[in-house]
Amino acid sequence: MTTSSLPLDTDRAALLARLAEPCVYDLAVIGGGATGLGVALDAVARGFKVLLLESHDFAKGTSSRATKLVHGGVRYLAQGNIALVREALHERTTLLRNAPHLAQRLAFVMPSYRLLDTPFYGAGLKMYDALAGKAGLGATEFLSRDKTVSLLPTARTQGLKGGVKYWDGQFDDARLALALARTAAAKGALLVNYCPAKELLHEDGKVAGVVCEDAETGTVYRVRAKCVVNATGPWVDLFRQLDGKALGRTVKPMVAPSQGVHVVVDREFLPTDHALLIPKTADGRVLFAVPWLGKVILGTTDTPRNDLAREPLPFPEEVDFILSEAGKYLVRQPTRSDVRSVWVGLRPLVKPQDDDGENTKKISREHTVMSSRSGLVTVTGGKWTTYRAMAEDVLRECFATGQLPERAGGVTVNLPLVGAPLPGEVLQGMNAPQGLHSYGTEAAAVAALPGADVWLVDGLSEAMVRFAVRHEYARSVEDVLARRSRLLFLDAQRAVSIAPRVAALIEQELGRDAGLAAFQSLALQYLPRAQ
Repeated sequence: MTTSSLPLDTDRAALLARLAEPCVYDLAVIGGGATGLGVALDAVARGFKVLLLESHDFAKGTSSRATKLVHGGVRYLAQGNIALVREALHERTTLLRNAPHLAQRLAFVMPSYRLLDTPFYGAGLKMYDALAGKAGLGATEFLSRDKTVSLLPTARTQGLKGGVKYWDGQFDDARLALALARTAAAKGALLVNYCPAKELLHEDGKVAGVVCEDAETGTVYRVRAKCVVNATGPWVDLFRQLDGKALGRTVKPMVAPSQGVHVVVDREFLPTDHALLIPKTADGRVLFAVPWLGKVILGTTDTPRNDLAREPLPFPEEVDFILSEAGKYLVRQPTRSDVRSVWVGLRPLVKPQDDDGENTKKISREHTVMSSRSGLVTVTGGKWTTYRAMAEDVLRECFATGQLPERAGGVTVNLPLVGAPLPGEVLQGMNAPQGLHSYGTEAAAVAALPGADVWLVDGLSEAMVRFAVRHEYARSVEDVLARRSRLLFLDAQRAVSIAPRVAALIEQELGRDAGLAAFQSLALQYLPRAQ
C-alpha cells in the first residue's frame, strides 16, 4: 500500500505559521540530510511530535553527493568489518522494498586481469552473498572472458582473464531524501528547509530547544523540545561546541572530514546496464563506473580536508586520477573534454580520540551516536544505506537518556515512502534517464499540472518544476536543477542552458527571485576545469 497518491502542499507561509505556534516538540532534529530525515520519519512514525530544521535545502550537503550505491560495502568486507557489512546488506533490501521507484538492484562486474583475481575476489563475494542470506539480491557468478566482455562491452580486453558478477543496489539520493521528508510530513512532522538553527536553548544545564532563523526573511523563532538531535553530518562539531560553550566545557572535535569526487561522462563509455568495479586502483582505492540516469558516474576519491566548505571543489589531481584510472580499464580513455559534470561531497568520518585524521581509509565508516551532559544527542558517520538503522539507534539513545518515553521500534521496516508503487509493478531502471516514472504513484499528479507537455530538456517538464515548488519544498533554481531534477549532477552545461526558463517558472509560482544568478555561478564549479 502506498503512503499517498495525493501530494501535500509545501507552502512556506503555512510551514512558518506552524513553526511560530507555541509548542513543545518531543523531538527537534537539526539537519535535513539522510540521517536527520531518517530520524524524523522514525520518530513521527512512532507517534512523537517532530520538528526538523535544515539550514539550506534538504540533502544539500553530503546526502545528494553519494556514489548512488545502496550497498553492503565490499571493501569493508575486505577489511574484516563483518558486522557493518551484515547490517548494511539487510538495510539495503529494506530500502529497495520501501522505495522501489528510487532504489533498485544493480549488477556489478569485476573484470580480472590476473589469473588469481577471479577465485580470490569471487570467494569474498560468495561470503557477501552468505552474509546477505535471504536479503540477497542475486547470486555471485564466475564469468568467462567472453561473458565478461558481453556484459562490459567497452572494457579493455588486453590481458582480460574473466570476471565476477555480483549484485548490489543503486538509488537517487537527493530524491530519496525528499521522499523521506515528504513521508515524515505526511505523518504530521514539521520540516522546514532554509531555516538554520542558530543557538541551542538550555535550561538548568539541559538542552531545551533551539533558536532558528528563516533564511529568507530573517524572522527568528524560539522552539522548545524535550530532546534535540544534532544530525548535521560533517558539521556536528559546530553544535557540539555550542553546547559545550553553554556549559563552560571544551569539546574535542569528533569528525575528520574527507571528500569524495565523482566525474560524469556519457553512456558511450560504458553502454551497458552493468556497473564496473575495480577493487584496487594504483593507490589501493576502489573505482566504480556506474550507469545512472542515462549517464555514467566514475569515482570516487577519498581525500582528507581541513575545512567544511558547503561547495567543496575537487583537487585537480583527483579528477586526473579518476580519468587516468578509468582509462586503464576502458577501451577509450575519458578526457576532461568528455566530462559532463564533476561533484564533490564531504564525508563525516569519525576519528578516534588519538587519531590525527590524516588517513581517512583507516577512520571509521560506522556511525556514532552519543549524548552530552546537557542531553544533546549527536549522530554522525555511517552511510546512506544504513540511514534507517542509524535512526533507530538515535531513538534508542533518546530513550536511554530519559528524554523521551520508550516506544516500540521497527515501525519503518515496512513503511513505503511517498510515491512507492505497489509490489510487482514493472519499474523503469535507475540507469534510464529521469522522467515521469521517477515520481512513482505521483506521476499522474505531476502530469495534471500546467506545462506537462512542455519539456525544458528530456526528463524535465514545466509541470515538474511547478510540482517541485508546490509539493517538494523547492525554493530556487538550484533546488530544482540539482536535487528535484538531477541535471546539474548529470550535465552542468545543459543545466545552465535551461536555468533562465526554470527561474521564470519558479518566479511565476512564488512571486520572488529564484536565484538564477547564484545558480549560474554555482554551476561553473560542476563544469570540468581545463588544466
